[in-house]
Amino acid sequence: MVAVELAEVQGFILRGYTMPVARYFGLAVREPKGAGALLGALVDSDPAVPSMTTAEPWAAKPEICVNLGITFTGLAALGVSRASLNSFPVEYRAGAVQRAVSVGDVGTSAPDQWLPWLVDPGLHLLLMLSAQSSDALDAATKRLEQAWSASCVELGRHDGAALPDDTAHFGYRDGLSQPTIDGVPLAGLPDHLPRAPVGEFLLGYPSQFDQFSYPVPEPPELGVNGSFAAFRVLEQDVDAFAEFVTQHASATGLSKELIEAKLCGRWRNGTPLVLSSDTDTPEPPIPPEALNDFDYTGEGGDEWGHRCPIGSHIRRMNPRGQRVAGDGGHLHRIIRRGIPYGPAHDPSRPRDGEARGLLGLFIGVSLRDQFEFLMTQWANDGIFTAGLGRTNDPLIGAQGNGAGSFSIPRPEGSLILHGLTRFVTTRGGAYCFLPSISAVRYLAALA
Repeated sequence: MVAVELAEVQGFILRGYTMPVARYFGLAVREPKGAGALLGALVDSDPAVPSMTTAEPWAAKPEICVNLGITFTGLAALGVSRASLNSFPVEYRAGAVQRAVSVGDVGTSAPDQWLPWLVDPGLHLLLMLSAQSSDALDAATKRLEQAWSASCVELGRHDGAALPDDTAHFGYRDGLSQPTIDGVPLAGLPDHLPRAPVGEFLLGYPSQFDQFSYPVPEPPELGVNGSFAAFRVLEQDVDAFAEFVTQHASATGLSKELIEAKLCGRWRNGTPLVLSSDTDTPEPPIPPEALNDFDYTGEGGDEWGHRCPIGSHIRRMNPRGQRVAGDGGHLHRIIRRGIPYGPAHDPSRPRDGEARGLLGLFIGVSLRDQFEFLMTQWANDGIFTAGLGRTNDPLIGAQGNGAGSFSIPRPEGSLILHGLTRFVTTRGGAYCFLPSISAVRYLAALA
């Protein structure tokens, strides 16, 4: 087991904050020396500036949490040397706009449809603020605005707010499945799956691949204990989803609740289909701490997908012990942090014109082998495992307009739902480096 100095690691890499409101700021560096002072203030307990939140355990949850992501152009704007910049991975250097096609951000999800601040080449810093209340969010915003006002220009911001019962706009309870990481405090629901090595999520440690560690960007004080994140603004078409479910419930005789569960792999309340295929309220009840402790193979498994379809969202994006190409079911895990944005959907007021969706961070030591792999190989292709064909993820996949299909395996023969369309549209993205606390100090000293 590798020991991790938790005070060096940005907190949200290793634990979720579960705060009800959040605000993301996109900043452009205009005066590097002042930007260096801003970074220094974030990590050196300046009383005027909220401090960055680390992974150290807290005795009581704070009112706010602050974290920082830096784009590749942001590192250059802060004065990082060319040799150091060249030591970062190719996909991070290219950025989310240039990599959009490869992850399915095409058509209505293409960068020419994104929020302007997320396609601006001058986007350098992504400041992330989470808070226990709107008042605390606004008060911390004012302090941060004052801190960056002399050195940075705000390009844009986006707010998020939790929905009741920790659900997403499609109605499913969210955030139940996170990797259990070896050597750090348990921060999610337990499972019996192999623990993820810390080097799958932090640079400078042995990775998930045998006898391989990801190269640490140079110098080590900049790279070690850092990670990467894909920030995503994902708009959800709740009306299109509801109409699809209603149409197929009428055509098949299945309940809407069951179709929703088959598409996701969980009932709306989070109960996994593989543990309860007929009802979301089994007797005896499934303990809350057991909602992530299951597999699709072995004793009690579901190899053929008769309980949980092989193509369901959670099974595609985390196949657990299921056989997949390259035996890589445990090699592409990712940490997901997210919060909804926009008002809750009111079924009595369809097509209300309100934008709603998810602000998501997808964190791992390799954008290529984790986020991009999941999107290209598992979400938007089906050849990684038997029984999918050239289908896409039913919830987040880049479906052609009405051209997608979804298979519900049954002993008497599969039931195919046709007419899947794109329910989630990308409205923006950014590839960020998540520096350690020491790395932030290093960057501050460059100015």
